[in-house]
Amino acid sequence: MKRILLSATILFFVGSIISSCAKRSSTTGFKYNDPKYGGFEAHNFEGQPTGPNLVLVEGGTYTMGTTEQDVTFEFHNVPRRVTVSSMYMDETEVSNLHYREYLYWLTRAFYADFPDVVKRAYPDTLVWRDELAYNEPYVEYYFRYPSYDNYPVVGISWLQATEYARWRTDRVNENILNDKGIVDVNINSLNEDNFNTESYLYGQYTTGVQKGLKDYSPEAGDSKEGRQVKMEDGVLLPDYRLPTEAEWEYAALGLIGNQVENNEMLTDRRLYPWDGNTLREPSSKERWAQGGMLANYKRGRGDYAGLAGKLNDNSIVTAPIYSYMPNDYGLFNMAGNVNEWVMDVYRPLTYYDMDDLNPFRGNEFEVRELDEEGLVAEKDSVGRIKYRPQKDEEVVNRRNYKKGDEKNYVDGDSISLAYYDYAKTTLISDKSRVYKGGSWTDEAFWLSPGARRYLEEDQSTATLGFRCCMIRLGGDVDNFTKGGNQFKKTEKQAKVNKKMRKQSN
Repeated sequence: MKRILLSATILFFVGSIISSCAKRSSTTGFKYNDPKYGGFEAHNFEGQPTGPNLVLVEGGTYTMGTTEQDVTFEFHNVPRRVTVSSMYMDETEVSNLHYREYLYWLTRAFYADFPDVVKRAYPDTLVWRDELAYNEPYVEYYFRYPSYDNYPVVGISWLQATEYARWRTDRVNENILNDKGIVDVNINSLNEDNFNTESYLYGQYTTGVQKGLKDYSPEAGDSKEGRQVKMEDGVLLPDYRLPTEAEWEYAALGLIGNQVENNEMLTDRRLYPWDGNTLREPSSKERWAQGGMLANYKRGRGDYAGLAGKLNDNSIVTAPIYSYMPNDYGLFNMAGNVNEWVMDVYRPLTYYDMDDLNPFRGNEFEVRELDEEGLVAEKDSVGRIKYRPQKDEEVVNRRNYKKGDEKNYVDGDSISLAYYDYAKTTLISDKSRVYKGGSWTDEAFWLSPGARRYLEEDQSTATLGFRCCMIRLGGDVDNFTKGGNQFKKTEKQAKVNKKMRKQSN
């Protein structure tokens, strides 16, 4: 096995050297990166880099759906075989500290002229209140007091989580360009002048630009100004976003840990993100972890953490984001602690008619707004490129989809038997979004990755948070070797987890 990996690594580097020396088109013979031949560029791209807080989740096939008993006989999560593309997933839930950084940035950039942008982003701290409980200290302190910096943010709606992911994309890419000396981080940028990835790519961001990449076009001549980064350069990362339900469930199960070496099979399915049917660590090389709880959940009525002096999960409400052992992908708290939003619109029978590759319900296709000359329209007042919903008549001749809004495809539209009359015959609507994972106030049933519930996209609870995801572009495995350093990273995270646990004790 080691010999195979070594050979693959050698071939990769040899291929890189050959391609860097040749720099000619294999179809025309024209030289790449040469003004005399038109200046068409080709790069020795080593593969998509890993963004902050992300872990590579190698894609593959798995049986998606419930592994627990369907006690309510809803039949809305029947097991079926699907395939999920490789992706990157946040190793932890987004914390209070992470989200406060977001609010700080929004306040600095928008509050003077667009205070509503900031107000809409604030978490609902009143989610901690209950008619027959005293939780006012959490209302006042949970989000802001530094003791809770590394605890998962709650009181966040699906809409707010989606906006956070968009903001994070821009900050990460701005930092990448700043590190390369291409764009200055302008801390005084306001409103439409703030850095936005898409507006930069369309040439509508010019604030704080330092220098560009080498320009091989004949028009550039001897100019040293260079050109701005393009998508084709592979410098900028794809969008951070919420994971789809299929992606989240696949990453949570961590079935890579159950794969038999040199055999395309898994030993068995998993009830939880770990092996076995118990919620305690049965055995471990680390003695401190043996017998410890594997998740933060409610053991039974009135039992949120066990007895004083020997607390089971060490957390009466939420736990720090690096608590408990990570799963085989190196992801923390994919069961328990807080439930997590996913992208999908909820439907009870959502998988009977869904694709078996990257299944998802919730597509609302959009197109960029164009000006009178057919070019991308000027960015809006907060610096973003403008989009509009795609009209049905614009896709009438397409074979792969027929409508701009496909949330109700074969489940709520005119060709199906279902009809969702919200608040009259059902609590399901086009704004109902799926959440998964179980929380500190849920019993073990909801910790199974196949379990699913829903909530309106503009609502929030004290038990619901989120983490971000990013598509893996190009090869589905690590840039250098199959499997990469995934398990080494998991081992490193386990040491961090051990340190966090000692501190909490």
